[in-house]
Amino acid sequence: MDKIKDTKSFMRITHRYLGYFMAGIMVIYSLSGVLLIYRDTDFLKKEIKYDKVIDKNLDEKSLGKELKIKNLEVQKTEGSILKFKQGTYDSSTGQAKYSKKELPYVLDKMAKLHKAKSEDKLSPLNAFFGICLFFFVISSFWMFNPKSKAFKRGMKFTVAGLVAAVILLLI
Repeated sequence: MDKIKDTKSFMRITHRYLGYFMAGIMVIYSLSGVLLIYRDTDFLKKEIKYDKVIDKNLDEKSLGKELKIKNLEVQKTEGSILKFKQGTYDSSTGQAKYSKKELPYVLDKMAKLHKAKSEDKLSPLNAFFGICLFFFVISSFWMFNPKSKAFKRGMKFTVAGLVAAVILLLI
């Protein structure tokens, strides 16, 4: 392994090997991030039909929660059968027949990893990933000599990137 002599060599060496270590997870996060941009479309989704028995006599809100359908809206009621865009629910028997468009298994897992909440078992991985990205940002300033042309040009790009990010946040 390389010898760490000072802060610059520590940053460069850690940046290098942490980058290699994180390469796989960065690919997953980048692809799932792009995929999540199109989550409101049917891009790469396939229709899956469900036929299951759930609790009886659910109201519209509870039904949506039980079937994991956001903004479920009952369009018509015929006796005990509630009809909604995705299917039907018989409130007397609890029989629900509906379809949902879902991502293929691996892509769905990637998207869920990207959207993990603090209570999810993978949330420490998300935190570790965020801390690593922050380290990459900070350590990149030790890659070049501050007196070099590359570093000075890099500072201009850094300022331009910060300004662009602030503008996009405020739009």
